[in-house]
Amino acid sequence: MDTTRNVALEVWMAEHGHSSHTMARALSSALERLTGRPGRFDGRTVRDWRSGRVRWPNAATRLALEDVTGLPPAALGFVPRRGRTPSTPPPPQEDPMKRRTIVVGGIAAAAAAAAPGNAAARRIGMTDVERLQRKFSDVIASDHRHGGRLTIEQRAAALADEALNLQNSGSATQRVRSNLYACAASFRSSAMWAAIDGRRYSEAVGHMREAQALAELSGDQPIKFRIWSHAGTMYRHMGRPADALAANDVARDLHISRRDPLFACLGHARQAATLGLTGDTAAVRHALGCAQNALERADPDLARPVWMTAVRDGAELETLALSAHLRLGNFEQAESHAHRSLTLLRPQMQRDRAINTARLAHAQLGQGEADAATVTAMSVPVDAAMQHPRVTRILQEFGAGLRALAPNSSAAHTWTEHTDDA
Repeated sequence: MDTTRNVALEVWMAEHGHSSHTMARALSSALERLTGRPGRFDGRTVRDWRSGRVRWPNAATRLALEDVTGLPPAALGFVPRRGRTPSTPPPPQEDPMKRRTIVVGGIAAAAAAAAPGNAAARRIGMTDVERLQRKFSDVIASDHRHGGRLTIEQRAAALADEALNLQNSGSATQRVRSNLYACAASFRSSAMWAAIDGRRYSEAVGHMREAQALAELSGDQPIKFRIWSHAGTMYRHMGRPADALAANDVARDLHISRRDPLFACLGHARQAATLGLTGDTAAVRHALGCAQNALERADPDLARPVWMTAVRDGAELETLALSAHLRLGNFEQAESHAHRSLTLLRPQMQRDRAINTARLAHAQLGQGEADAATVTAMSVPVDAAMQHPRVTRILQEFGAGLRALAPNSSAAHTWTEHTDDA
């Protein structure tokens, strides 16, 4: 165990339901209330305290901590610098009101010294939001090309922090603040998805909790849908169908799913993929039928988030139908959906193309077509086969299935040579 971590602070935050970001916001509000100046704490600040990188915050911060928690800093695990004590009691004869005036005045001065330039006078507007939204589009594009990489997860998480930091960097309207929270939630949901795609599930759960809190602060229905829908996918990949179905139900019950059939389509399709784990063929077919009906009712020209592009094209429905039928062992139907998905996927969606090509190989192998399946599996790009965790696992399972079906066949030898050379 790392003895430098501030366990006392972590325990207090866990008991009171605080993430790093919600704790930072509470402290910022407390500092503004105490000093009249906006607080500028962010999630990174709190994480520095929790990790032990910062052992003794400044006087302004300590007063805000005590205001929020009701505890002195030492009780929260903070350690004063050598030669200092956590607090110095006032002389008995000192007037309490005079002391409070002196302390608060000192805190205000410390906060002013810590704040950059004339930050409080800055006006945050929709141009700041639009700049973040362009960065979000770049994150989505990276995900479509590569998917699952730690660098994508880290960049998305850093951009979520950037969006939150803007909240404390100046004044803004409520509309702008809601949009900033939506941006932060969007970035955090992309960090969550990158972790899911990379099979880093413990990290994905942490991103999910942050994203859910931010989405509630934003009131943004599409991003709430994305987060809960991703949660369903995460639990499906973890082999927890009951949790996956419950998360999907939350997404499908949101108002956006009733208002826009395209969101309903995605909700039904992801439910079908999860139902594939349960072996309920009838339920899968019903869910896919509902998804298809919703897709046909959806207005193709309606403005939607950039991450809904594959849903609008119909590629996501075919991808999830492929997954569902593959789980059920309906290999002929799975192959049909695989071919349709590969036709519909846009060229830049390289990650999905690699996954669905690997799944197509499985579907062909399930029908006893070892030679065709091997040719398909070998067409998966080498970088995806070796660097994307989900693709790697699918191809490893393909190899095991091929050796079990036809251990001494030319197809098995060809596949072994191919993987040895990779």
